Amino acid sequence: MKPALEVLLARLGRIGAKPGDDNETRLRKALLVLISLAILPIALFWGVLYLALGSVVGYIPLVYAAILAVAIVVFARTRNAEFLLLVNLIDIVLAPTLSMIPLGGFIGSSAVGIWGILAPLGALVFSGVRSSIRWYAAWVAIFMTSGILGEMLGGASGLPYWFTTTMLALNVVVGGTFVFALLAFFAQQRLDAQERADNLLLNILPRSIAERLKDRPQTIADQFNAASILFADVADFTPTVTQLAPAQVVGLLDRLFSEFDTLTEKYGLEKIKTIGDCYMAAGGIPTPRPDHAQAIANLALDMLDAMRLDKEVADLGLQLRIGINSGPVVAGVIGRKRFLYDLWGDAVNIASRMESHGTPGRIQISESTYELIADQFVCEPRGPVSVKGKGEMNTWYLVGRKPAATAEAA
Repeated sequence: MKPALEVLLARLGRIGAKPGDDNETRLRKALLVLISLAILPIALFWGVLYLALGSVVGYIPLVYAAILAVAIVVFARTRNAEFLLLVNLIDIVLAPTLSMIPLGGFIGSSAVGIWGILAPLGALVFSGVRSSIRWYAAWVAIFMTSGILGEMLGGASGLPYWFTTTMLALNVVVGGTFVFALLAFFAQQRLDAQERADNLLLNILPRSIAERLKDRPQTIADQFNAASILFADVADFTPTVTQLAPAQVVGLLDRLFSEFDTLTEKYGLEKIKTIGDCYMAAGGIPTPRPDHAQAIANLALDMLDAMRLDKEVADLGLQLRIGINSGPVVAGVIGRKRFLYDLWGDAVNIASRMESHGTPGRIQISESTYELIADQFVCEPRGPVSVKGKGEMNTWYLVGRKPAATAEAA
């Protein structure tokens, strides 16, 4: 949409706008007012022209314009868009089509009744398919009845032949322009709605998974032999926020997790989900990559740096406990409602244990992750840790990047 039209619609949207209207409602009201104002001068010109040529039919479009003008004023006061729409639809379906009777039918009236098609099209854009079907049936019935009665009773219109043919062309061109504009707006609405739906889906699922679900809704399950999983939990979160209002708690987590989302995107990783105050991300899924462990390690280090240095997060005064593990996982989407892309497998459970058995302000990694990143990252042995269901497991603390890895991450 061109900027000039956007500015015009924004100004028209103030006419009859309610404080609680959302952007889409304001846009619909603005378009309705724009169409109403655009038709007014056409109706006036049409009426004056017919009267100048001695045809009393010119009074019909003048009455049409007067009713429409009053409806716009009433709408500006009452803010009732349904009222303005109804007046528009009744006006446009009756005035042009009934004019065909005294003008002599389809040809004698220059097919002016074709303007009535705007009623079902307007209903389609503003009210929906069911309403548009009813208005379409009404237009067809009135159009055909008026045309036939005009042929039988109206006789010759008395207007010059050149005028009749010229008006026929104008009715087709100008009326067709309005039809095209309404259809274009309707098509753009659909595209915008589809884009919003796609963006919402991409905020929930990875792009490749979302595309697969759109192409063929089904249960999705994929095996990945090499992936790395990170869990980051806010240490002592519940006692910290006990005195905060619910909105403050949500706002705090939103600031924190929004920063983590940015870092996850930076390293081409996948955010899997948040569970309360815990953030879960993974590398190597849904697109396999050989450096999944290195990417996850970089993410973990940046998370800790953000807690200490980033002005958006550091002032929260929180500490993270991070755990990482690498191994095979199953990833997929199950169910038919509230889709969630999730991971399953022993590697996920161990990553969770690395976090829960970890130390606030530090990153604990398993032996499988250590073996993948030891050449590029500085790791400090912690020693054996008793892990539920696994017994003693050797663990390390991820401390930082070695010089070559630091340059690569930068």
